[in-house]
Order: sequence, then C-alpha cells, then structure tokens
Amino acid sequence: MSEDKNRATAAAILPLVGGARNVTSIAHCMTRLRLGVQDRSLVQDDALKALPAVMGVVEDDTYQIVLGPGAVARVTPEFERLVEENRATGTTTDATTAAAADTTGAPTAPRPTPAQAPTPAPTPPLEASPTTAEDLAAQGAALKARQKAKNATPVKLFLRRVANIFVPLIPALIGCGIIAGINGLLMNLGWLPSLVPALAAMASGFMSLIAVFVGYNTAKEFGGTPVIGGAVAAVIVFPGVADITAFGQKLSPGQGGVLGALAAALLAVQVEKWCRKAVPEALDVLLTPTLTILVTGLVTLFGLMYAAGEVSTAIGTLANWLLAHGGAFAGFVLGGLFLPLVMLGLHQALIPIHTTLIEQQGYTVLLPILAMAGAGQVGAAIAVYLRLPRNGSIRTTIKSALPAGFLGVGEPLIYGVSLPLGRPFITACVGGAFGGGFIGLFNQLGDTVGSTAIGPSGWALFPLVKGNQGIATTLVIYAIGLAVGYLTGFLATYFFGFSKQMRTELNAETLKETAVATPAAQAPTPHPAASATPAASGAGNSGIDMVGR
Repeated sequence: MSEDKNRATAAAILPLVGGARNVTSIAHCMTRLRLGVQDRSLVQDDALKALPAVMGVVEDDTYQIVLGPGAVARVTPEFERLVEENRATGTTTDATTAAAADTTGAPTAPRPTPAQAPTPAPTPPLEASPTTAEDLAAQGAALKARQKAKNATPVKLFLRRVANIFVPLIPALIGCGIIAGINGLLMNLGWLPSLVPALAAMASGFMSLIAVFVGYNTAKEFGGTPVIGGAVAAVIVFPGVADITAFGQKLSPGQGGVLGALAAALLAVQVEKWCRKAVPEALDVLLTPTLTILVTGLVTLFGLMYAAGEVSTAIGTLANWLLAHGGAFAGFVLGGLFLPLVMLGLHQALIPIHTTLIEQQGYTVLLPILAMAGAGQVGAAIAVYLRLPRNGSIRTTIKSALPAGFLGVGEPLIYGVSLPLGRPFITACVGGAFGGGFIGLFNQLGDTVGSTAIGPSGWALFPLVKGNQGIATTLVIYAIGLAVGYLTGFLATYFFGFSKQMRTELNAETLKETAVATPAAQAPTPHPAASATPAASGAGNSGIDMVGR
C-alpha cells in the first residue's frame, strides 16, 4: 500500500514537471526531489504545490520539490522508474495525463493545458500589505527570486557546488552516525559485547573512506571523470603514505581528510581537462588518466595533504576554542545569524567544516547550535497563529507546516509566513540566538553537545546527538535548548512581532471574505494543501535541510 502511494505521488509529479522528456537529471537530498528540467515553462508550480504530498517547491540550480524526510527517499526511485518506463515506451506524459493527478491513485479529470489554464494573478509588490496565505506565499516567492539573483555571485555559486558534493553523502553519514550511537550505548551498558566490534566496523567503515567519495563527487560536479577524482583522493587514505615524508614530517593516512580530497579532485579535474586538449586522440585513453593521477597524486602527497591537514587541524582547534572560551556569546551569535546566512547563501561554506569536525572528533559541535534557528522559527510561527485568530488562511498554512518545522524542515514557515511578514522573521532569529546561547553556554561549562551527522535538525536530530558526557545529559541539554528557542521565539514574536496596524489588517481577512457576495455553493473549494505549501527557500537544509544542502 505504501509502495502504491509513493508511486502515485511520483505519477502525480511527473506530468506537472513537463513529462519524462523534460527531465534531464534526478537526485534527492534529505527532503527534496531535485530535478534538472529542459524547459522551465512546462513546469506547473501551482499545481505541484497543490499536491497533498508536496510541501513546497524550490527553484535553484535544480528544480526542487519538497517532500519531507523519509518520503523523498521512497518517492525518488518510483519517479526514476516512471521516467525510464516513459522513455522506453516513447510515451509522452504531460499535464493532460488523467490518472496522475491524485496521490491516492484514483483516476481524475484531465488537468488543463497551459493554454487553457487561467491567467495567474499578478504577484503583489513587495511593499503590499499581505493579509492571506496566498499573499504571503507570493511575497515569499518574490523574496526568494530577489535573493537568488543576489546570491548568483561566483563565490556563492562555487559554495553551492561544494555543497552539492556533500549532500549525497548525508544519508550514509546519518546511518553510520546512528549506528555509532547505538554502539556507544551498548558499550556503556555492557550489553551484547560480541556485537560491539561489528557495529564499530559498520559505523567507522564509511568515515575511513569518506575522502574517496568526496573526490568522486567533486570530479563529477566540476566536469571531470568521477572515478579519477576518487582515485586521487584514495591516495590520502592509503596506509602506505605513512612511509612518505613531506615538509620534514611523516605523513599519516587520512591526513587532510575531506578538505585534502576536495582539493586533490579539483586539481585532477583541471589536469584532466588540459590533457584532453593536449594529448592526441589516439593516445587519450592511455595518457590522460595516467598523467592526471600521476601529476595530481604527487602534488597531493608532497603538498596538499600537509596543507589540508594543517587547515583541518586549525578548524577543529578554532571550533573547540570558540565554544570553550566564548560559548554562550558564540552560540548566541551563531544561532541568531544562521537564518540570515542562509538568505545570503553563505551557510553552504559550513558543510565542509561540519564534515571535517565529524571526521576528526566523531561529531560537529556547530550543528546543534545552528539547529536552534529552526526552533526560533517554530516558536515564532505559533505566536503568529495565536495573534491572528481571524485569519483562516495564514493559520491553515501554519498548522500544515508546523509538523515539518518541528522535524527541522523550516522552508514553508520561513518563506510562507515569517519572512514576508517581516518582523516575525527577526523575532524568530532572536529565538534562535537564545537557544544557541543556551547550547553554547553548556559547551563552555564542559558539557559538549554535538551531532554525528549533518542534515537533520529539530526533533529529527535527537538520534544523532552526541557529546563528551553521558547520552542522557547530552539529550537533556539539547532538548532544553530547543525549548528555549521555541519559547523565546514565541514570546519575542507575540509581543514584538506585529505593530497594531499589522494586526488590524491581518485580522480583517474574515470581514473581507464575508463581504464578498459569492454564494458558498458557487465558490470553488480550495485544495487543502494549496495554502499550506507556500514557496520554499532556494537556499536549503533551515538548519535542518539548509545545513545539508
């Protein structure tokens, strides 16, 4: 039954993105189905948002459909299968396909073609005063588009590509992180001692070879041969490098970690591209891979490993020093500024840092602090809900998006509620600051709170929480941090999130609706998800999905 539901969701999505012929690539991250589309004009945004399974859409370097954690991993294979089947049979699946409109699998009436679809209402200007969920969604979309244009700088585009290298690794990081937590629990309790070594091997095997996966994905992302990128990165983790001396020191296997692998693979891509141009075509298959691995391997062994190792060590030392000496203040600043960092596209620079800390210490101390931004957002949304008792559409949006917000998927709340309203976005940041300050304070007091993987946030981070104290203590600190973020975000928004005029205008929606002389029987019934799936952020993982994208 669950499989039928996932296939029905995939079947509902396919025609609305222009059919199989319009899909050029398929991938997924923690919460989003990421599609490359050939013709953007064939994608029907409003119809996609109206699907019950869809929590929002994101237009970035790929077209991203937010399905939520768990669901996306089940829908993506079904979607890939449908695309392959359509291409194999030559079927043209477009928006007129009748059976793909409902996630229950029941046939429905054909959807209107783009020519038949009614002309959408113009997007209101950013300065307009929003009173409904549709107004907020329109303003959120405008803000997203404006911010996307600002973020299209060479540095931010490079950071986005770097993030694309690590996003595919997140499922393995999560799985291995949870297994490591279970193994640690069994060791502390003295249970199943014969199973502990096996679990340790499962938890550590991936991390011991993560450099290879980073090298592979780097070459793939930047236009090189993926397996060559993996080959040059494998040099870093090869045990035999312990016999090599560079800069007067013996190298150690894994020195430089993911940063070294990233640098080595980037260099390999450039060397490979040069070889493709300079090497005669008849010799290309022999010389290009040989020269690429030889040149890049030597540079990696006698330069990059040492340099990247120094940088990695400095990152770990700085993170620990920052929280040990300025924990509360550092947590306050990091938790409060994370959402603006997401808006600026700068949060993606943190992904290699998280991964480096996990590789070095077994967990990243930064993620639980940044996750407090999502807690502040949830608290702010609850306050908005209570302050607008007469605004049914905005309250419906909040009710639909809150469960995902508690699990760390904050885009619908950010771009559908708080950011278009203005003040609630700022008060949400205040909630994140106080939650981050609380976690940072305990780091300063010696109770480290970290995460063994990146990607999840909110309640979804509980299975991955790890620190230098007992697991119960660490979980309690993280839980109270969330509570502080919720409560502060709520109070700041409830008392300072609205001016008197804003509350009057936003609560006037019911009066305006009753003034419309349209009989209830004639009025079209909105899809229950229509107002609950506002435009989502193009920047990713809230702390949550935005960290891991």
